[in-house]
Amino acid sequence: MSKKTEKTELEIYDSYGDEYEDEYEADDEYEDIEVEDIEEYEDIEVDDIDEYEDEYEEQDDSECEMERLRKRKKRKKTTLIICTSLLAVIAAAYLGLALFFQSHFYFSTEINGKDFSGKSIEEVEAYLESKVDNYVLTLHEANGKEEQVNGKDIGIKYTKDKEKKELNKIMDDQNPFLWPVSLWKESEREVEVGVEYNQESLTEKMAALECMKAENQLASVDAHPKFNGTEFAVEPEVVGTQIHQENFTAKVQQYISEFRTDLNMAEEGCYIVPKFTSESKEVIAAKDSMNQYLKASITYKLEGADPIVVDKIKIAEWLSVDANMAPVFNTEAVGAFIDEFCGQYNTVGKTRSITTPTGKTAEVSGGTYGWKIDRDAECNALINSIKGGEVTERTPEYAQSAATHGAQDWGNTYLEVDLSTQYMWYVKDGGVAFESAVVTGLPIPERITPEGVYDILEMKKNKTLRGEKLPDGTYSYETPVDYWMRVTWTGIGFHDAGWQPAFGGELYKTKGSHGCINMPPTAAAQLYNLIDYHTPVIIHY
Repeated sequence: MSKKTEKTELEIYDSYGDEYEDEYEADDEYEDIEVEDIEEYEDIEVDDIDEYEDEYEEQDDSECEMERLRKRKKRKKTTLIICTSLLAVIAAAYLGLALFFQSHFYFSTEINGKDFSGKSIEEVEAYLESKVDNYVLTLHEANGKEEQVNGKDIGIKYTKDKEKKELNKIMDDQNPFLWPVSLWKESEREVEVGVEYNQESLTEKMAALECMKAENQLASVDAHPKFNGTEFAVEPEVVGTQIHQENFTAKVQQYISEFRTDLNMAEEGCYIVPKFTSESKEVIAAKDSMNQYLKASITYKLEGADPIVVDKIKIAEWLSVDANMAPVFNTEAVGAFIDEFCGQYNTVGKTRSITTPTGKTAEVSGGTYGWKIDRDAECNALINSIKGGEVTERTPEYAQSAATHGAQDWGNTYLEVDLSTQYMWYVKDGGVAFESAVVTGLPIPERITPEGVYDILEMKKNKTLRGEKLPDGTYSYETPVDYWMRVTWTGIGFHDAGWQPAFGGELYKTKGSHGCINMPPTAAAQLYNLIDYHTPVIIHY
């Protein structure tokens, strides 16, 4: 073999790292070397042999490298085959499940609270239908008791058509190729289950439940401010067992329609619960406002009476809250207090004693004169003082007043008429300033002069007194007088009566007036010039 040939073969070996096909062709070329070529090696000198040894060592290294490359290629090919096979299996599984979920529900699918993962519509319907025959709804009540509504008692039966459309929609909403999403995302759906029952039977069954009986229903109580003897504190709410009819009926119907078997009445809002709790800001605000009112102290002081003090104990009795938890005063209770208060200070109509200038003592009652507190005005004024937290003394609001708060509230200047003796006096500053005999009303019910304490309401000269108006437009009488001093708005008063033949004695029994106090003309004129408006008038027997 020539050196040129040897060099060419070595170059071929060097190229094995890049081209596997060239590697195997070079091996074949070695097999074709003939004997003559071998003999040529005998003539090679030592130096040449060393050179050849180095070349063959390089050849051996190339062969090792080629072997490693062959093994690496084989491993890569094996890995590729395995990965390709695995991917094919995964793809087949993915496509298989995608095909499966075209007619079955995703993983983690709940319908009406039950797990139907991987189930078909027909399987859901079969389950629902199987629950009908022995269906019982158990009602779990707030007091720990349980009652039941049996499906057989209400004629319950299953119908597919009603929920078929909804189940199909849930299925249509699924994208079969996105089924992996269901592995970590739950789907909770509600459908109206196809069920029919006798509504009238259900109504009767519910009405017969123990929890529906009035005696078993305890009303809830809102949290509210409550007086503890010192201040208002929040009284906690009380959750009762009063049924919320509308919610209860709706929940029972819903549970039956969904074939759900356990209804927790408290959790499902079947009771009327408190509107306000201890934590409600309205309750706390009401408590604070009411405690502010308790700071008030109102003292009534009047002549001849013990002081009356409105303190926090009394105020607390009048306070409550309305439906919106706003503080309110019980105006009826405040009014009742004012009425009691009035009982001590009002004198209008009360029986009072009088001693006539002749020394006779008489009892007089009735009339329109005296002290009279304005109930409504005082009630409002008192409430406003309390709301302001006032600590004060006050005088009541009076609708009308008298001369004094003494036992004889007309004071020491007044007119007095003794119906028994048919005599009158004008007392001024405690002494008799004028007196006269009179004729009073005829002693029959429609003409008698009324007794009582009054005052002068009107003073007028040249007045025409008229009786009852008749159907023809005229009056039962028309009498002109020179001096008119009205005592009552019903038409009783002092006036001159020149037509009377005499005055005093028992003339009134036959010649009595229509109720007025008849006076001699000169006496009437004199009296008219002595008295004023609102001069008290005491008429008695």
